[in-house]
Amino acid sequence: MTQRNGIRGSSDPSLHSETSKARELANGLHHQEERGAADCERRRGSDSGDPAAVAGGAVPAPDGGWGWVVLVATILVLALTLGFPSCVGIFYTDLQNEFHASNSETSWVPSIMTSVLHAGGPFCSVLVGKLGCRATVMLGGVLSGLGMAASSFTRSITELYVTAGVITGLGFCFSFQPAVTILGHYFVRRRAFANAMSSTGTALGLCTLPFLGNYLHTEFGWRGSFLILGAVLLNCCVCGAVMRPLQPKRRRGQPLMDRAPPPLEKETKQRGCIRTVWRFFVASLKEHMAFDQLLHNKRYCVFAIGITVMMLGFVVPLIYLVPYATAHGMEPGRAALLLSILGIVNIVVRPPFAIMFNLPWFKGRHIYVFASALLFNGLSNCICCIGAGFPVLVGYVVMYGLSMSVVGSLMFTVLMDIVAMSRFPSALGLLAVMESVTLLIGPPLAGILVDRTREYFYVFIACSAVVAFSGVFLMLSFFWLDKKESKASKQGQLPAQSEPLKAAAEASPGCEYSSLPQEGDKASAWRRGAPPASEPDHVV
Repeated sequence: MTQRNGIRGSSDPSLHSETSKARELANGLHHQEERGAADCERRRGSDSGDPAAVAGGAVPAPDGGWGWVVLVATILVLALTLGFPSCVGIFYTDLQNEFHASNSETSWVPSIMTSVLHAGGPFCSVLVGKLGCRATVMLGGVLSGLGMAASSFTRSITELYVTAGVITGLGFCFSFQPAVTILGHYFVRRRAFANAMSSTGTALGLCTLPFLGNYLHTEFGWRGSFLILGAVLLNCCVCGAVMRPLQPKRRRGQPLMDRAPPPLEKETKQRGCIRTVWRFFVASLKEHMAFDQLLHNKRYCVFAIGITVMMLGFVVPLIYLVPYATAHGMEPGRAALLLSILGIVNIVVRPPFAIMFNLPWFKGRHIYVFASALLFNGLSNCICCIGAGFPVLVGYVVMYGLSMSVVGSLMFTVLMDIVAMSRFPSALGLLAVMESVTLLIGPPLAGILVDRTREYFYVFIACSAVVAFSGVFLMLSFFWLDKKESKASKQGQLPAQSEPLKAAAEASPGCEYSSLPQEGDKASAWRRGAPPASEPDHVV
């Protein structure tokens, strides 16, 4: 007997048995999928860096709402952190005279500060995973404020390395990286716009901090200025307070099974303390340092190398611009005005760039615009070789500011295009560690060059060559990768999935999200109200 769509009216026991088995299979698959989705959401929540997101699962980005408040707070944090090291150049001569230090010795202060700002990325990633973005930003504000306040009481250049360099730089790191990370979770559709707007914070710091530093230097000297600037840096705590984590939707009931790893104490008893600590260290290193991306994601590898080379000469001109101008007879107030003009150019230019880079045409072309801006930025340093007059240096800071605006607007956007958002904090942490090496040695090498030649313009020539080379390297490398992938895709050797998505799938297996049900997924088929493909639509 054959009966279609008539299961309810059948009296055959075998039909009821097969029907009940099918329903049990559907329910089992349904519950299994829900548990898998819950586990996946917990993993994605842990990657977001906020404990609140872990309990409830992944939260869709609002792309507005309270995100605008978080954007404003991020702008202020970047103004107080990334824009601050260039302000140290105002006190450069005073530090040399106070501690009887050479150019190379004095340049270690902003060099260590900037290097630790980036090198503390892994520690920051651990703190974000344990405390969340909000608490980490506030902790960074406390550290940076205490570091600058302690710097006003130092009696040697070595003590200044520790207070202004290590402590303040670490505070900057704890404030800067979580602010950028949480902004990426609040914005997805408008991410390019949000990142470009947040980069105006660096411009805001370049615009206001030199004026403030020059005024404080005139009224209170370098020691009083450091003490007051320490109080100003405490405002990072206020900015961090408004960076509340995204609240997930509450679910009724609790999962029946807890798939969390076993407690550390049990593993310690079984395997021994030393081996457990080593395994925990290796696991933490893999989680907070994106070595998998460096090994398997060619785009991230190329980008990391290019940015590391770039940082060898990208920040140095900002440190030596004021000493270069004052060494040629320019008044300190007028020399500080150059940094403010640089900041004003960035503030005026970056918002239009933010709107422009969010257009559909730029999608997939961000890296080429970024590399072109690096090439232009490197070549602009050659303008300082013409002379040290005020009109020439104003033209230089305008050209430098235009290219710097593009670089700052697109740097985090390019990184988010290359890696999955779940791997962004660890990818940013590893990139920051690599940057810190060149950021650490760049200014001292420039100081040695000045001590040997007694001329500043050689520094700008060297920076021009390094930054321009990094721009050309990124442009050619990504063009080669695009051409290679295009050729391979035509030959059918590449899947439709891009490298960042493949890296994300490898990083969290079993957590593959899709906006549409996958073919052959039985649970998805039953959820749609249709039987699975492997089951017949009738019973014989």
